[in-house]
Order: sequence, then C-alpha cells, then structure tokens
Amino acid sequence: MRSRRGEASGRRGRGWRRALFVSLLLALTLSQTGCWFYSFSGASIPENIRTISVPLAEDRSLGGVPGMNEALTDFLIQRFARQTRLALEPDENAADAVLTSSIDQYRNEPVAVTGNEVAALNRVTITVQVRYLDRAADEERLARSFTASAEYDATDIALETGTAVAVLRQIADDVFTAATSDW
Repeated sequence: MRSRRGEASGRRGRGWRRALFVSLLLALTLSQTGCWFYSFSGASIPENIRTISVPLAEDRSLGGVPGMNEALTDFLIQRFARQTRLALEPDENAADAVLTSSIDQYRNEPVAVTGNEVAALNRVTITVQVRYLDRAADEERLARSFTASAEYDATDIALETGTAVAVLRQIADDVFTAATSDW
C-alpha cells in the first residue's frame, strides 16, 4: 500500500516529465517554422534549396588506388541526399545546389620503419578540393580543400585500399559538416 506522500511525489515526477516533453515538442515545432531547415544530422539547409547535384569527383592525384573518385562521390551523395531533405538531381543546371569535388593529392608514405629499414607502418593522406554553389541564391557557400589521413600495417599492402576509402569517408564527413554548419 502506497502512502499519500509516495503518490504525491509520483504525480510531481510525471508532471515534470510532461513539461519537459511539451517544451521539447514546442522547440521542435518552432524550429520547423522558420526559414531554415534543421535535420537530425545537424545540417541546416536554407528552404530555397530543395535539390542537389553531386557530379562525379575528378581524380587529379596522379596515383592512388583505383575508384577513389567513385567512392568519394558516393560518400558525398550519402551525406547530402540521404541525410537531409535534399533530393538528388542528376542535371547540374536544374539543381538548386551543386557540389563539385576533385581529389588533388594522394600520398602513401612510411611513418614507421623496422630495424632493417623496412616500412612497418604507412600513412595514406588525401587532399580534396570542394566547391559548393547555392544556385538558387547565386552564391558560393563553400570553396576550400580538405585533407585527412590514416595509417595501416605496411606489411599488408592490401590494406592500402581500405585505408584510402576510410580517409575519403572522413573527408566526406568533414565536407558535409563544413557545408551545412555555416548557414
């Protein structure tokens, strides 16, 4: 049998939770009525941008592993078209926003050597140039380069491809954050 004191504290606990829920619901509703759109990925996108075009990345690196441009393009599409409300538009001229990218540099160099002067650990470093154009407002939103790196066991050269893909994934995350956080 519960005492009156226990019942009263139980009601106060529920009332506090209800007030918190109503406050959160109100904040979410108000954020949706402004001129900005906020997604749960943290991206804020102007309302005038509804479509995005992400052309195939250009690979100017003069080296690296095959398929880097396709991998980078896929990662960028995943971030912008699948983690936001933006629809993917294949035609650059019809899109509200265009995100172009080029892989400008690829380096694979040893960072640790064994006593026999043999590489034990290699580092893959990739630099990507990105330009994000808001065609609806005729404004360049982002134009800069992004660099990331990761290391792998140099005794297994098959790990280079996976490491390069991981670096490109990190760069895509950095591009997404930079392009959608400054608006």
